[in-house]
Amino acid sequence: MFLLSPSPSPSPTQTGLLPDAGTAAKTLCETDELGICNVVSSWIPNADWAKIIAGLIGAGIAVILILLVAVLLRAIVHRLIKRITTRASSVSMPERLRSRFGGPQEGLDAILAERRRQRSETLGSVLRHVTSIVILGTALLMIISRLGLDLAPLLTSVGILGVAIGFGAQELVKDFIAGMFMLMEDQYGVGDVVDVGVTTGTVEAVSLRITRLRDVDGKVWYVRNGTITRVANESQGWSRALVDIPVAYDSDVAQTRELLVGVTTEMWEEQDYRDTIIVEEPQVFGMEQISGTAIVFRVVAKTAPGKQHEVARELRTRIKRAFDARGMAIATIA
Repeated sequence: MFLLSPSPSPSPTQTGLLPDAGTAAKTLCETDELGICNVVSSWIPNADWAKIIAGLIGAGIAVILILLVAVLLRAIVHRLIKRITTRASSVSMPERLRSRFGGPQEGLDAILAERRRQRSETLGSVLRHVTSIVILGTALLMIISRLGLDLAPLLTSVGILGVAIGFGAQELVKDFIAGMFMLMEDQYGVGDVVDVGVTTGTVEAVSLRITRLRDVDGKVWYVRNGTITRVANESQGWSRALVDIPVAYDSDVAQTRELLVGVTTEMWEEQDYRDTIIVEEPQVFGMEQISGTAIVFRVVAKTAPGKQHEVARELRTRIKRAFDARGMAIATIA
């Protein structure tokens, strides 16, 4: 009678269940710095199973560490961006502008504060999204590489998908890029009166994709940033009121000019206008046009942003009153 000794149990690699896991685990055990293989080997007598389990444990620890570092780094960067944008949005109006416009102005400060806040929040949102994509995307690629997967097919697929999305969303990408540069260059902001080609109105809101305007009729316009090819800002820095006054051809030029200078000087010397609304003394340019029936004089005044229409209306009122007092008539340009 022959005694049959029990045959050793087949290893997972011999049964074909995990043909490549043993190889990956051996690689881990060769560079094992934490002693995981030694600990697992003391628990599991089968060497192949011990290497596989040690490899899984090591990969799991690596994935957790990568995720923790990525989440921590993302939180630190977001906190830094928030602090920078908050500080940028709370910067007070420069003293040189306050002195130029006649001291503190609650209305102007409110407009500038809203403009800075919206600009900083939008740029902060863009920066947070970009940093999240970069940090988490890098972490994902590191995890995939750590698990032993081939990154080449994945990167190729992502590249093809990105090209397809880029072709399908060209207009959207164009709007976002134009909006980002518009905000970075501070071309206009909330409260500005701008001409964007399709319409002219007051800016009520600015985002990366659209600009919302309200025109003089009260209509609200939503203009895509990618369609704006040029912008005329009437409210940035300072504005200029321009008034043309036609008088009869046979009017005395010196007397008319003297009358206009007197009106502008009187308005400039009033505290309600000087430095706060009109930032420089108005000027009378003299004869701007001449025809067979009329002579046109031009008066200009440098004003605070957005105040040019108010100043122009007041100048016309005062000039008409002065002309009536002198018995002079406004002529009609032929």
